[in-house]
Amino acid sequence: MENLIIEATKCTPSVKFDAAHHTLGISGESYPENISEFYDPVFDWLKRYLGGLPEHQSVTANIDIIYFNSNTSKVLTDFFRMLEKSAAQGRQVVVNWCYDKENDIALEHGKDFREDAVALEFNLVQTSGRI
Repeated sequence: MENLIIEATKCTPSVKFDAAHHTLGISGESYPENISEFYDPVFDWLKRYLGGLPEHQSVTANIDIIYFNSNTSKVLTDFFRMLEKSAAQGRQVVVNWCYDKENDIALEHGKDFREDAVALEFNLVQTSGRI
């Protein structure tokens, strides 16, 4: 399976999904004008990727979104639900929610997402910048 690489823009994050290394990375800001246009290909790739994984495969998602709007919040909720479903099927899924030590809002969002992500190993990782 080919990797999914989308370069960041002013209002969309960088997406780096590496199928061979089983890493999913999203970083930057996310407030696209057309949320579906940007994220539909991301979810299509993720669905195919997760569908082809062996039962006990481990996957790591590194999320470092500095700012996001309410539409992206819904997208992230769906993203974590897909990962949770995969974890419920026997895969080890680790989420590293990265936040700048001075960005209390990003930390609070991470705590909120972690609360709902019971099947995931959800880590809050303090950084001094993007991963």
